Order: sequence, then structure tokens, then C-alpha cells
Amino acid sequence: MDIELATTPERWQWLGAVVGNKPKSRLKAKDAQELRRRSSTHPPHASATANLSWRRKRKSWLSGAACVFMITVPPSLVILTWIALEHFNGSLFGAAFALQELGLATFVKQFAPAADLRTSLAYFAWILFQAFLYTVLPGRSTGQLTAAGNLLEYHTNGLLAWQITVALFAVAVFSGVLDPAFIAKNWEGLVVIYNIYGYALSCVAYLKAHYAPSYAEDRNFSGSALYDFLMGIEFNPRFGKTWDWKLFHNGRPGIIAWTLIDLSYTALQYQKHGYITNSIIIVDVFHVMYVVDFFVNESWYLRTIDICHDHFGFYLAWGSAVWLPTMYTLQSQYLARYPVQLSPLAAALIFTIGVSGYALFRSVNFQKDIVRRTNGECTIWGKKAKVMRCRFKTADGRDHQTLLLLSGWWGISRHCNYVGDLMLSYSMCAVCGTRNLIPWTYAIFMTCILVHRCFRDEARCRTKYGEQWTKYCNIVRWRLIPGIW
Repeated sequence: MDIELATTPERWQWLGAVVGNKPKSRLKAKDAQELRRRSSTHPPHASATANLSWRRKRKSWLSGAACVFMITVPPSLVILTWIALEHFNGSLFGAAFALQELGLATFVKQFAPAADLRTSLAYFAWILFQAFLYTVLPGRSTGQLTAAGNLLEYHTNGLLAWQITVALFAVAVFSGVLDPAFIAKNWEGLVVIYNIYGYALSCVAYLKAHYAPSYAEDRNFSGSALYDFLMGIEFNPRFGKTWDWKLFHNGRPGIIAWTLIDLSYTALQYQKHGYITNSIIIVDVFHVMYVVDFFVNESWYLRTIDICHDHFGFYLAWGSAVWLPTMYTLQSQYLARYPVQLSPLAAALIFTIGVSGYALFRSVNFQKDIVRRTNGECTIWGKKAKVMRCRFKTADGRDHQTLLLLSGWWGISRHCNYVGDLMLSYSMCAVCGTRNLIPWTYAIFMTCILVHRCFRDEARCRTKYGEQWTKYCNIVRWRLIPGIW
């Protein structure tokens, strides 16, 4: 009987409160074929059916309106944010008032970012370069078994790709070939080409899912073209057997670019003001810590919600191409234009809180991983780990066993890993001060998405485990912050 993860992880930290053994240690290609054969002869268990279709909704005017909102408003917000930074002293409210006063047509004509051919060509060269590194560098890992029984391999060479990219950037800068502020100085054109590429990628993914799917049996259709475009149809669109669109776009063009974007805006701050503030240095350190952690644990990322459950549509395609590089680097963009020099005490306090949040996040995940690896036969905080063993059935009719951890951080709250992530997120924003809202949008976004995922994860676990999940929640009472929520 297999031990599996009891819940789906999210893009970075969606680990929930569940532990189990990773199937790749037991299942080989022939096992996947057997599961596909058995799934055709065994009716799905009710809870499994609910899990496999957890994100597909019925058609309604409300869901259609929500899809239109998600496809149009976030791109508009990205552009409005650039306009606010560039033309309104970093004030979103100032930009919004100007929009109201001038009207949409005049506002767009006067302030909208313009495309630039040289910048666009440089961006496509960047995509091709990262695709080349993704293809040729060593590093392979096996992901989770898909709902249709496919056990897929992935290129997990992101850390080496990041090291090569940063090294080449440094060589180009110190040799005088490249202005270190090149990215920052051409950000206007990049915002435009990011959006063009994000929309184009989403359209190609939608058409590919219909006419040339890599794994047709893993597709999901909702009956709504808008919803399918937004949330995706194809689970693992690929070139060949291992070149995965989802992993590449989630990890490479956007996340590797974070470091270069931060360095470029740090250089711009120096070129514009003649000095580098401690606030932007702290942001750079936090972001590098985040990026390196992601790539060091890239094989773990294969067990997150992005890879295990989300299909590849506008949500991931545009989000990876546009939202990641633009909205997650707002602090460095803001500080390059509007420097903030923190007092030594404030800088030390913010840095300590951020590093403590990262350490908490790592410690929480380590506890989950060690229990998963040892099937609960380990110690946490000097005591034998307490676990709850739960059973469930999947769509292929097989029985599975899962461990729910009751010790350590997981005995304090059901999503304690999110607390560490939020500590780091708010520290990144705090270095910018409170003059404007823009640099705080990252923390606001992370708060909203993590709170939402607390509810979404628990609803899924409640459907999957029934009374067992209720019993677990009675033991671990707090969702996120003990004594508060």
C-alpha cells in the first residue's frame, strides 16, 4: 500500500499539514501503465472524483464574468503600476485620479508604455537562451503520478542555469559590454513585450490542448471556453517527452530574471542618485534567498499545486511571463526611483524578521519531509513524531494511506509554513516605508492568495478524508496564527 502526499502543495509553500512518501520511489513506467489499465475498469471513488475535478466549475454568467475579469484586470494593473511609478511619483491613487479625470482614451494615449523593437528582440533572445540552458544542462527528476497514470520526467537544472546566467551577466557588465541598468532603463518596453508574450503563450497553449495534446487523457474541459482559456486544459504540455512548458515558464524566464532585475535597478539607483541604500540591498538579499531556495528545492516543486494540479492556461502562462517579473520585483523598482535609507536599527529589525520567516518556512517543511521519508518513524523537537494515519481511495480504485503530522510546527497550526512566508513577504515590503501603497502590493497579494489557499486546501482535504479530516482539525485547532485564526 502506497504512502502519498495527502494534500496538494502550492507554487512555493502549498504543503498543507500532510506528509507521505513520494510515489516515484515505487512506481515505474509499467506501474503507470497498469494504473491506466485499472482506471478504465474500476469506477472512481466519490472523493477521488471530487479531487480530480476540484477546479472545474459549471458554466454560469458569474464564472464567465470572473474569467473576463482575471484575463483583463491583472494585465491592466501591471500597466497602471508602471504608469504610477514612472509618471505619478509611485502613487497608484494619483494615477487612478488622472485616469478618472482624463478618461481612458486620453490617459492611455498619454501615459501607456510603448513597445520597443530592440527590447523585444532582447527579450526573445532571453527566452531562447533560457530554453537552451533548460534543454542541455544536466538534471532530471520524476514528478508525481498524474490523474491519468502518467509518471513524467522533468528537467530540474534551474540552479545551474541561474548560476550560469548571473555569471554571464557579471562578465558582460564588468567587461563593459552591458550597462548594468539595461533592464531597468528598458523596463517600459519589457512591460509591453511581457504582456504580448504572455497572451500569445496562453493562446498557443489553448490551441495545442485542442489539436496536439501531449497527454490527452490528462486534459480537463469545463464546457466554458473562457474558463478553459483562463485555467488551462492541458496538464503537461510538452515538446517531446521531457521538455515541459509548465516547469520551464514557471521557473526560468521569470524567476531567474528576478536576480537580474534587482541588480539592474540597484545599478539604476546608483546611476540616478549616486549611492545605494541599505533598503534595496536588503531586498536584493531577500530575493536571492528566495530564488536560490526555489532552485535548490526544484525537485520538491514538482510536488506543488502548480505542477500536480494546475493545468496550463492563462493563469500560469501569463502569470509566469508577466506577473512574476513585474509585480514580484516592485520593491527594487520603487527604491531605485524613490530611495529609502533605513536607520541601522530598523534595517537590522526588518532583516532579522525576514530571515526568521525564511528559517521558519524551511523548518516547517523539513519536519514534513522527514516524516514523509521515514513514514513517521522519527523525532521532532526531541520527541517521537505524532501522526494520524488516514486512508483514502483514488480514481483507479486503489487504497492509499496518508500521514497527517501532529508534532512540531504542524501541531501548532495547520498552515504554519505560510506564517514564515508572510513574515518574509512583509519584510520585503517594509524596507520601502509607508509613503506609497505600490511596494506593499506584493504582501497584500501574498496574504490574499495564502488565506484563500488555506480555505481551498482544507475544503479539498475535507472532501477527500471526511471525518478523518474533522478529527485532525479538532486536534490542530488553528489554521494559521495560533490564538488568532
